Amino acid sequence: MLQQSLWRRTVPLETQHPCFTGSPEAAEEAEQGPEPPAGGAARRGKRAAPTAAAPQPAKLSRAELYKPPTSEELTQLKETEDLFHSSLLRLQLTDQAWLSKDVKVPFLQVPFNVKGRFHFVPPAELKVVGSYLLGTCVRPEINVDVAVTMPREIFQDKDNLNQRYHRKRALYLAHIAQHLSKEKLFGSVRFAYMNSNHLKPILLLRPQGKDEKMVTVRLHACPDSGLFKPSRFHPSKNNVRTTWFMEQSTPKEGRAWGWGNMRLFVSGRDCTQCLRVGLLPPFSLGRRLVIGSNVLSSAHTGATEPPTPHYNNSILCDTVMLSHLHFLSNAATDFPGMKDGLALLKVWLNQRQLCKGLGCFSGFLVSMLVAYLLMKRKIVKMMSGYQVLRSTLQFLATTDLSVTGISLAKDADPSLPVLDDFHQAFEVVFVDPSGLVNLCADMTASKYHQVQFEAKHSMEILDDRMVDGFQVLLMTPKPMLRTFDHVFHLKHVSKLQGTCKKMQLLNELMDRGGNYVAAALPFVVSLLARGLSGRAQLVAHSMPQISEWPIDAEPPKHKDVGPLTFGLLFVPEFAASTLEKGPQADHPEALEFRTFWGEKSELRRFQDGSICEAVVWEASAVCQKRLIPEQIIRHLLKLHADIPESSICYTGALLESVIRTGKEASGTGEEAMVSVVCSYNDLSRKLWNLKELPLTVTAVQGVHPAFRYTDVFPPIPMKPIYSFHNRSKHLLLPSEEKPCPAYITPLKVICHMEGSGQWPQDKGAIKRIKAAFHLQLAELLRQQHQLVCRPAVTHTDVYKDGYVFRLQVAYHREPLILKEVVTPEGMLKYQDTEESRQLELETLHLPYLTSSLHGLQQQHPVFGSTSRLAKRWISAQLLSDSISEECVDLLVAFLFLHPAPFTPPSSPQVGFLRFLNLLATFDWKNNPLIVNLNTGLTDSVCTEIKNKFIAARSRLPVMFLATPKDQWSSMWTRERPSAQILQRLILLALESLRVLEEQLMDPLSDQDMKMVFRPPLDFYDVLIHLNPNQIPRHLESVDRPVKSVSRGVVKNSSAVNILFPVVGYDPVQLYLQDLRVSTACWGGRGGAQGGAPFWHLDCLPLQDAAGDIFRCLHGMDIASPAEVLMNAPPPPWKWEGCCDVRMSSDTKHQELLLKSIVFSTKVSRPFVSSQLIHFSWLLVPIGVHDGQ
Repeated sequence: MLQQSLWRRTVPLETQHPCFTGSPEAAEEAEQGPEPPAGGAARRGKRAAPTAAAPQPAKLSRAELYKPPTSEELTQLKETEDLFHSSLLRLQLTDQAWLSKDVKVPFLQVPFNVKGRFHFVPPAELKVVGSYLLGTCVRPEINVDVAVTMPREIFQDKDNLNQRYHRKRALYLAHIAQHLSKEKLFGSVRFAYMNSNHLKPILLLRPQGKDEKMVTVRLHACPDSGLFKPSRFHPSKNNVRTTWFMEQSTPKEGRAWGWGNMRLFVSGRDCTQCLRVGLLPPFSLGRRLVIGSNVLSSAHTGATEPPTPHYNNSILCDTVMLSHLHFLSNAATDFPGMKDGLALLKVWLNQRQLCKGLGCFSGFLVSMLVAYLLMKRKIVKMMSGYQVLRSTLQFLATTDLSVTGISLAKDADPSLPVLDDFHQAFEVVFVDPSGLVNLCADMTASKYHQVQFEAKHSMEILDDRMVDGFQVLLMTPKPMLRTFDHVFHLKHVSKLQGTCKKMQLLNELMDRGGNYVAAALPFVVSLLARGLSGRAQLVAHSMPQISEWPIDAEPPKHKDVGPLTFGLLFVPEFAASTLEKGPQADHPEALEFRTFWGEKSELRRFQDGSICEAVVWEASAVCQKRLIPEQIIRHLLKLHADIPESSICYTGALLESVIRTGKEASGTGEEAMVSVVCSYNDLSRKLWNLKELPLTVTAVQGVHPAFRYTDVFPPIPMKPIYSFHNRSKHLLLPSEEKPCPAYITPLKVICHMEGSGQWPQDKGAIKRIKAAFHLQLAELLRQQHQLVCRPAVTHTDVYKDGYVFRLQVAYHREPLILKEVVTPEGMLKYQDTEESRQLELETLHLPYLTSSLHGLQQQHPVFGSTSRLAKRWISAQLLSDSISEECVDLLVAFLFLHPAPFTPPSSPQVGFLRFLNLLATFDWKNNPLIVNLNTGLTDSVCTEIKNKFIAARSRLPVMFLATPKDQWSSMWTRERPSAQILQRLILLALESLRVLEEQLMDPLSDQDMKMVFRPPLDFYDVLIHLNPNQIPRHLESVDRPVKSVSRGVVKNSSAVNILFPVVGYDPVQLYLQDLRVSTACWGGRGGAQGGAPFWHLDCLPLQDAAGDIFRCLHGMDIASPAEVLMNAPPPPWKWEGCCDVRMSSDTKHQELLLKSIVFSTKVSRPFVSSQLIHFSWLLVPIGVHDGQ
């Protein structure tokens, strides 16, 4: 060892390793000058001839050669023996054989060859920094940041160049990891990138045992203060030489291909684009696009190198860690509100997914911002945590740091760069107290605008007294899928290498250390923001995140960030516009417009006579217009970023397929709903203008869901084919030899007649008067408007424009008369009866609800489609009979009227996801859901409703909905759902939301969005298969059948004199009704629960006759439900009280409908209630799922 030490003392360092090819000091250029290209001999891997300036080996005498080592040398040898078990420490950076095979260098070493030498010396200092020391950590992640100061001895001159500092830093951490991994104190030793910046690896240490998940120690390697001259790292300085970056590696490390002016290097370690930058596209994507556009081509001729501001900033950040700690510590002194405020701000950022990833708004950054506000006296030390939160959000909402940066530097030092210098180099500017570091260097302008938007929206919420600001802002997460109207993914981020080539971003690649994701992302977002200007108020992106990795694994590559996600927040009025109007053809801007839009741009003449450049997007249906942004994105990314359409996964409207209508399923029903409303409006005018009526019509109010745009499958105008039906006078009837005719739903309309003293006061007489009005309405409509009508006692059906409207006359005093009750003492009093309550619901509350929701649809065009998706999902879970349609409509209306912390949905899919989240997370037990229709409730009334709800909770429905016209009774949920059904809804919503979000956020997986709309059938004991020919709503199944049968109608209603079609005929519903009636007495009386029926009503799907083909092993063909009992399998069970089986007198539809009944293999575990055996049944149409 002594001889080795002497050899090290006498032999020059450059001869200590065979990989050395020359002295770094002699080979490098002056500090600011460019590096000369390597000579031909160097490229061939040969030793370069020594130059005159190169140091020569010293000739020592024998005495000098063997003299004893000094104390300093002995200390160094001891450290070497203890830590490295080797004395050859000062090795080339490219020689990493000394490192154990169990530890990999946590750095992407591309290009691999770099000058400089490294040897390990113990840290000069260890110091706890960061939020833990300041007491501002927040759960769930408790991180203790430790600054490990690397001593000066391991650095040489020019280590600021060409990633030498970063590689030494990584080697330093690798050796520490190698040493600590052998310690039993730590249960986990892993590497990670600080904020996913691949230039800044850190070491993660977690304690052994149960505390491993509670706290993480993060080791940050940083240089000694004063190691580098700050002037070397100004934003305008270059520290990455083009010749070094372009040289890449020897042929053993990789291969290089050349295409004209571009050179792409591919190595076994990583891929890096090497481009020769020419002119940028003639349009401007952003401010930084025009910076240094021709720098590289001039660099080859010896001109100035391009600046590397991000690279410089990454080194400066390590030099100021301790000074930042002192600065924040001084700010937090005697300021308890600062800690509380920072905790609230960090939670606020975390709930919005803004505090992790490359370019995030980290907790450290918000701490520095609070210190800045304190320095500027925008907050004072007397403020509470809530006041700090408000003041910070107010500052963020009103200050655009991408336009006007801020600085913590107090003194105006002329040697420091000014804010304009930072703005020329970075998109967002926030300068630290040293005046050198931009704390927002990695943040894109798009990400800051998202923070600014969230702050502005949060201030509006805090100022709204109708909203619980604490719950909404700090307790409600805002993932991208539920925040943005449309979301799409860039599946293969490696395609951004082509983007760097297309956009000529070599300067950015050099600045970012070859990270093509970070280099291209700001330009891609700027491109999309320009293309969607006017349509989207916010274009945001996810922040690239790289997970931690074991110390024995290679560091993640740039492509390992996974898919990039982009979110679009639309302006509802313009998002679906089919026209993009540009400048007039003779204006200078026309060329820029044509270049931006490419072949899509064309000249068009407009109504005002102008001839302008324009882009017209193809879309006919409303659902297609909602996807115009998708067309724009795919076109622009292909044209300007060279990203193929196959790499884009657009998930903005994948769920809408379950509400598509018609055989072709080309639209989602919005147009059909508008057609229904137009026909209804025309009928209303005709009713208002009817002559010869004894009393005039005072109001016409539609109550069918189609009139509020929430019918899952809106009616389609149809004309019956006579030969397909049986005739009876002026009516058509179903034919036994033909499939069931198409289902025509009656559209219920309430006609309020004027009050008069001639109205009787007896409820029976009122019903007879209403029947007479029904007859007269039919006669007058037939005479005056030639409409086909069919009167009945309780209503009049009107066939108009292919639709059937069911008119029902209403008298405003009838509900009051039904409430009259005569006491035994002969006194008349008023009390609610079931009949009066139902009539009041149908003639007063339901028309009001329909008109209110109709108006809501006019304000928010996707309300109807969102409600239809929600109903479709509830029906698919076989629970549509357990919760009313009106209740679902009100739940969805709540999302639009009270969207906080979100904005109102502008796409059905995001509205549906929020609906599932509302069901799953709302505290139904302790809070009423207040739906403030037409802003009819004041703040004081809402508070009163909440107080009364708490006082009377035990007597109120499990799901309590309050509206301006129904503040105390919750009429739409009074009878249903039950507590068990609500609990099942919550569980189903939670699971469905989890499955959908996983699929929508994973573009590389098989995205089967219909999964949550297929009910599980293994829950049921008996499956009844139905004949699909007798299911009129067969095409409404989730999985559309391949073949369909004729239903005896054509979509043409032009004829006037036609027979009245079959209305409301659905054999499935009729069969279900028969099952309810015929099983009502199966169990008899005398059970322990007071006569529980044999039929298990809680498990019976009363409305949803749906499901997959159930491949049965034990099936049998039957003709009626009675045969189920006759042919029932023998025990393990026995039938209890089955002697009284009542069948409907008309079983024709049953004989045609039933296919088979299957007893599941799980039938041995029937539901048992006392001594009675209960079964759950499911009607299954062959080859379909739920019918509605």
